[in-house]
Amino acid sequence: MATAATAPQDGLPASPDAIVVRFAGDSGDGMQLTGGQFTLSTALAGNDLATFPDFPAEIRAPQGTLFGVSAFQINFGSRAINTAGDAPDVLVAMNPAALKVNLAALKPGGLIIADTGAFTKRNLDKAHYEANPLEDGSLAKFDVLAFDISEKTIEAVKPFGLGNKDALRSKNMWTLGLALWMFDRPREPIHDWLKAKFKSKPDIADANIAALDAGHAYGETAELAGPVKQLTMPPVQSEPGLYRTITGAEAVSLGLVAGAQLAELPMFFGGYPITPASAILHHLARLKEFGVTTFQAEDEIAAVCAAIGASWAGQLGVTSSSGPGIALKTEAIGLGIMTELPLVIVNSQRGGPSTGLPTKTEQSDLYQAVYGRNGDAPMPVIAARSPSDAFEVAIEACRIAVEYMTPVMLLTDGYIANAAEPWKVPDPAGFKPFPAQFLTEPRGEELLPYKRDEKGARPWIKPGTPGMMHRIGGIEKHEETGNIDYSPDNHQRMTDLRKAKVENIAVPDQEVALGEDSGTLAVVGWGSTYGPIHQAVRRSIAKGCSVSHIHVRHIWPMPKNLGELLKGFDKVLVPEMNTGQFKTVLRDQFLVDAQPLTKTSGQPFQIAELEREIAKYFDGIEGNEGGEVAVNDQQLPSPIAEND
Repeated sequence: MATAATAPQDGLPASPDAIVVRFAGDSGDGMQLTGGQFTLSTALAGNDLATFPDFPAEIRAPQGTLFGVSAFQINFGSRAINTAGDAPDVLVAMNPAALKVNLAALKPGGLIIADTGAFTKRNLDKAHYEANPLEDGSLAKFDVLAFDISEKTIEAVKPFGLGNKDALRSKNMWTLGLALWMFDRPREPIHDWLKAKFKSKPDIADANIAALDAGHAYGETAELAGPVKQLTMPPVQSEPGLYRTITGAEAVSLGLVAGAQLAELPMFFGGYPITPASAILHHLARLKEFGVTTFQAEDEIAAVCAAIGASWAGQLGVTSSSGPGIALKTEAIGLGIMTELPLVIVNSQRGGPSTGLPTKTEQSDLYQAVYGRNGDAPMPVIAARSPSDAFEVAIEACRIAVEYMTPVMLLTDGYIANAAEPWKVPDPAGFKPFPAQFLTEPRGEELLPYKRDEKGARPWIKPGTPGMMHRIGGIEKHEETGNIDYSPDNHQRMTDLRKAKVENIAVPDQEVALGEDSGTLAVVGWGSTYGPIHQAVRRSIAKGCSVSHIHVRHIWPMPKNLGELLKGFDKVLVPEMNTGQFKTVLRDQFLVDAQPLTKTSGQPFQIAELEREIAKYFDGIEGNEGGEVAVNDQQLPSPIAEND
């Protein structure tokens, strides 16, 4: 039977317009799969959503330990969603370790769904519990629904002759079935997915379907305690069009392909497996019909060198990695800058240095992207702000690389790469082509392979073009003939020309994402901090604060109007998931007194912590500590407002 703790303070909102659910369990419990399929059902229901998969940092930590906990959080609702939410309304804990690791994030009065079958003495010891928290009253401020999910799963799949060990692999489906019932989601799409996934093993598919249906039926028929009621979330109002759920890695992959198509070039992708960048290689490998060649190299250096070779041969060379791999690629990236060939480098940032936190998110590779090469080696750097934004940013990286004959670094991070959100599929006709131009004959009497155009780009000459033989390589070349020339005057001129080419790249003027063009405080962000900054600024404006949100896509070169824009504010605050790298760049370039707000925990910023920091700049205004906040002339109760 289900058990409940003593009456909590809040409980689930009666008519919410957004809910945050976190699934948590051992890394072998299938929490990412459960979250992914719940995301699918949520998208099909027409809700807006944002997700945050949170993987263990070790390949396979000991089962049942705190280090082995895997979690998947989803924020969904009938209004616009910008983040995966601060505090979960519902925590599904498949074992004691999952409860202990995630309990602090659950809001007071939130709902805990726990599998009592996993709360054994051994598992409690592994999670460092001296007593069973489901029985000792320590969860009194929460609603608790605790029952033996393991036993109910074994019973549901018994007709299929599975042993207990194999049967328990389906308990994530049982839990998903209950969640589908709680939020009035259809089961049929999950049925279809299971049948397709286990097409060659129909018995396994049927067992998982039976577990899913049993969990759903439990919600329908059991006499559950008060905290669990079925909630129906209306679809969000959205523009007409074709929508799909997309992760950042998928968006980057599709954007790279679109960029190559707009450049009218075949694409070569050279990569090496590394978390969390590997997914880009996996996605691109399935897109060969679009002129994409994928190559999994023996190491990072070979991957980037192969991509440079492809660019030399007339294709769009692309490579991808995370911080440690980018470090290994650095010398070859310098070669790409010296040879002035188009190359797109995707850096899916993660916690560092060294192996660091391979599955956790961070923004600590900014210095590496802007400055991290030997010699004066300037390179354009742009950053995506969300999973769906990564599509357009990838196209922009391809455009700059082709039009200016230069390597370009595209920054995402672990959060963007793994997170998912709805994406309105754009009209391909809305993107302006930028076809690559190859030089096929001399522009004058003599071939000058380094004579630049009005953008400062040298010509692109395919090897083997009749009469167009020229030198290319890492040694300094003459500014026009391309002959080896490392005389002092020539190196000075070439250094200045390469620098000027990058600095003069045409990027759009910086716009204000939210708020006025001047005022007391500008909160300046880049990359995946967009969602929490935007919501924190929105709430602060509603309280009467003179605060604006500025989010920078073009990290290097930066928009030419950014300096003047920042000087229109009394104070500048820069939240970022590092120790203050972009703050330093802003101070250096524009001589503004930018103040850092840093975080290197491997977790994204929460809206509430940004809101509290903004409040420090305004007398008489407090951060969000409860009560109600007026937003767009509506009163939103704080349990919902916390989870924008």
